[in-house]
Amino acid sequence: MHRMFGTDGVRGIANKELTCELAYKLGKAGACVLTEVSKSPKILVGMDTRISGDMLESALVSGILSVGAKAVCVDVIPTPAIAYLTKKYGADAGVVISASHNPVEYNGIKFFNGEGYKLSDELEDKIQNLIENDFQGINIPVGENIGRKTIKSKKALTDYIEFAKSTIDMDLKGLKVALDCANGASSITSVKAFKELGASVYVINNDPDGVNINKNCGSTHPEELMDYVVKKNCDLGLAFDGDADRCLAVDEKGNLISGDFTIAIVGRYLKNKGKLNKNSVVVTVMSNLGLDIALNKEGIKTVKTKVGDRYVLEEMKKQGYVLGGEQSGHIIMLDYNTTGDGLVTALKLSSIVKESGKTLSELASFVKELPQVLVNAKVPNDKKDIYMKDKQIMSEIKKMEERLDGCGRVLIRPSGTEPLVRVMLEGKDQSEIDKMATSLAKLIEEKANC
Repeated sequence: MHRMFGTDGVRGIANKELTCELAYKLGKAGACVLTEVSKSPKILVGMDTRISGDMLESALVSGILSVGAKAVCVDVIPTPAIAYLTKKYGADAGVVISASHNPVEYNGIKFFNGEGYKLSDELEDKIQNLIENDFQGINIPVGENIGRKTIKSKKALTDYIEFAKSTIDMDLKGLKVALDCANGASSITSVKAFKELGASVYVINNDPDGVNINKNCGSTHPEELMDYVVKKNCDLGLAFDGDADRCLAVDEKGNLISGDFTIAIVGRYLKNKGKLNKNSVVVTVMSNLGLDIALNKEGIKTVKTKVGDRYVLEEMKKQGYVLGGEQSGHIIMLDYNTTGDGLVTALKLSSIVKESGKTLSELASFVKELPQVLVNAKVPNDKKDIYMKDKQIMSEIKKMEERLDGCGRVLIRPSGTEPLVRVMLEGKDQSEIDKMATSLAKLIEEKANC
């Protein structure tokens, strides 16, 4: 059987690939693996705003209860809130039902351990093995030993908002901030946090109806926010994804501020405050080379990992780094939370703007991005490694690298959550790399689907 878990939990089209049966088994197996040493096992369960959330929550919670664990359901809430509250509430584990930035037809299930960290490969494999072995050796409780479900949604939202606000040491009075909540899990938490801190808040896409999550909005489609910031004369805009573990910014001129720029701004700020451990930040191989150049001039080292916030986090924990993240806006600040936290990122960036007295465009100006293009090639899941096996594709990649002549790069990586291979090129000439990336993606699609 193929590996169930991708780079961010188990994902698929809800009710087709991620079925109720699978959700039940994941709840049951996850509870067994993650609460096996607990006398009174408790798992926190949250979700985003997708229409399939209720269906999958019912199945997942049934699995948890079937092995005697308690399920504490907090309804719609950001993913980073589950990471934080799992530890705060003394739960053995946390689970989020979400497909993050993906379209509404997808959903996912991701676990956190009792310390609020995403699971290791070993624990994920242990959960999968239990399912594949049909739960052999697991005692099924009856009577009074069956688990109970409780609901704690209002308290959970309040506790998370108070935590997020506590990560900055000032109010935000005087700032005009535009928020794009992606019709997702940040629709309540982000708006309340910014208002309670005194900012003038302008909000779009915060009316979730179950099917409009991430639809032409949020961090994956920030165009509306870019126009809105200028129209409302805001100091900055902040765009979240469906489960609010990502945040991209927009400056006062309507320019998009990627995760690379956010890492640079926060990294320089922390270094100047003496709070950037080892004067280093952790980024992935997808980060723009312009980030390396800018931070090097500031005396900040960039440490590179594979793509995926889990690999960024692993390196941060291993070496004691406090800041890391991805271009996508998935920013991890380990002084505050154990995973990427869109609201914490948004508040930190806003507080830096206020404290510095500079505009966001001024703060970001020390980073000069190299032209970069990313093109997706649609491929079957079992053909994601074709770029490493097909001689014609390998030859074409080599030719492109020679053509860039050390002033750019070609990076190919399979998506961990979708049937895609991502083709990324950097170089001096935008039109040139656009053509090269499109040509290579087309070749990969043709070879993988023939």
